[in-house]
Amino acid sequence: MHQVLRSRAHRLSRKTPSFFSTLINNCLSLESLFSLKLIHAQLTKLGLCNTNTFLGNRCLDLYSKFGTFEDAIRTFDDISHKNVFSWNIYMRVFINFDDIKGARKVFDEMPERDVVSWNSIIAGYYSRGFHDCALDLFSKMQTTGVIPSEYTYSIVLSFVQSVHHGKEIHCNMIRSGVDFSCVIIGNSLIDMYSKHGHMDYAFGVFLNMEELDVISWNSLLAGCSKSGYKEMAYSHFCIMSTTNYLPDAFTVSSVLTACSTIRDLRKGENILSLSIKAGFLSNSIVSSAAIDMFSKCESLDTSIRIFKEIDIWDSAVCNSMISNYANHRLEANAMQIFALSFNKNVRPTEFTLSSVVSCAAVFLAAVQGTQLHSLVVKLGFEHDLVVSSSLVEMYSKYGSIDAAKIIFDEMEVKDLISWNTMISGLACTGKTVESLNLFEELLKTGLQPDEVTLSAVLSACNRGQLIDRAMDVLYSMDKEYGVKPTDGHFTSVVEMMIQAGKLNESTKVLEAMPYGPNGYICALILGVYGIQEDLEFTERVAERLMKLEPMSSLPYMVLGKAYEVRGRWESLARLKKAMNNRNITKMTGCSWIGIKSHSFLFKENEVVHHGGEDVYSTLRLLMHDIEDEAYI
Repeated sequence: MHQVLRSRAHRLSRKTPSFFSTLINNCLSLESLFSLKLIHAQLTKLGLCNTNTFLGNRCLDLYSKFGTFEDAIRTFDDISHKNVFSWNIYMRVFINFDDIKGARKVFDEMPERDVVSWNSIIAGYYSRGFHDCALDLFSKMQTTGVIPSEYTYSIVLSFVQSVHHGKEIHCNMIRSGVDFSCVIIGNSLIDMYSKHGHMDYAFGVFLNMEELDVISWNSLLAGCSKSGYKEMAYSHFCIMSTTNYLPDAFTVSSVLTACSTIRDLRKGENILSLSIKAGFLSNSIVSSAAIDMFSKCESLDTSIRIFKEIDIWDSAVCNSMISNYANHRLEANAMQIFALSFNKNVRPTEFTLSSVVSCAAVFLAAVQGTQLHSLVVKLGFEHDLVVSSSLVEMYSKYGSIDAAKIIFDEMEVKDLISWNTMISGLACTGKTVESLNLFEELLKTGLQPDEVTLSAVLSACNRGQLIDRAMDVLYSMDKEYGVKPTDGHFTSVVEMMIQAGKLNESTKVLEAMPYGPNGYICALILGVYGIQEDLEFTERVAERLMKLEPMSSLPYMVLGKAYEVRGRWESLARLKKAMNNRNITKMTGCSWIGIKSHSFLFKENEVVHHGGEDVYSTLRLLMHDIEDEAYI
């Protein structure tokens, strides 16, 4: 037996390095760590791994891809004659194992650096979100005399923070004599200009490229879609269809997104037909974009049919369906899809949980909302910015403002949406002072408030009847914060003035409204002053509300009451006839209550509901007892 092993070892010792290189390549194709270790052990035994730098580098490269960190370190240490390729692979080991500090230490210790060394460390910093460090290294790279490659520029252009900086890099490329016939460079420039909304520059690069590929078209179409040029995205997609470049799944998803934004159902249907013919609908990105497009074009039934027919259960498709149900106020359906996706082992994303938590605030009882919060913690999303903001909103709507404040205070990073949610939550629960104080804290952070922030502030003033403070905010919005007052801002101020009995004083604010009093204001005036004020005023306000909201029953009800009080029976008869001709019926109010795991809906004047007969039977018995005891 020993003789056989010695014979095999002798035969292996006579094999050339190319033979071992072939064996190592086989390990790569099979991704077999066990086979790699066997070959590495044999190379070490024969002394080839130490003396043959090429074979040592090949083993190190494979360990960096599917081996362990310790194996890679030992292999690097065993290479006697290390070259720049050895160091580059060694540095990539640290990057792959998410140790950017260790990678930078290796980079600083390298005896020699080539363009690959610089590209690797720049890409490493970029992939971990350290964009400033990556840009700093890019600047140092040029001062050391190393000429950036096309790949260097494509990395740097992907994370420039302003178009001004992107233009500087573009000029630097021109001065350095970069070959712009390279399609990678052209695509990177198109993508950079598109991301920053400068489509004129993106088109300039596109039209001057000597060679195009489908990525060039995709970058241009995605840029048009994201920059607001939705019609242009569709028209250039049609142009692309006349060329030799066949659209791929990314192309189709970008154009479907553009169609959903412009709410053009016909164009969306054309793209869907193309997707079905090309077999793209089985792609989850395309199918989710199609579902989203039909939903936003008010064709939810088609979205549901697509969802059922493709029968794809992944996060992208499920997220689209959950979001669409939620946007159409079908929270129960959204929760059902979430439950089904969870049963099918589709791991929820932060977007999924954010949508579901938002639904819970409307549809589920507080106990079930708390259970969702527990799920968020269990899945490790409690520190996600979007999910945390949704939790703050959920607890605010439940009235558990203290729980919402705890989550808000624990958020490591707060964006403007988080601040807006908390300020609005405090305002809605009647904590006026706390809401306004939080607004002052927001201003100290340097974040610029938007129209949503100021709506929340005016809501807080409304709750506390701080009319003077609200007027100051309204008339200083444009000057101090650069936010032009919207219809909603004026409405909030007028509402508090009307509720305070200052209808005449609100005239000045009403006149400043861009489109005059809206339906809500008219309804509010009718509700507060409709019967008591002079009839001519009531009729004017009611007529405006009839124009703004033709199917609303409120103006007819208030006018009818006003006519009845004044004994104008002919006018009342004409009003009722007008209501019948227009098929206007009194809107039925409703409320719901959550008990354990069930939600019960109660409609106004409804006798038949879950347990309704028992409830009314009990009430009748109580009334009999009260009458017998002479309480009435």
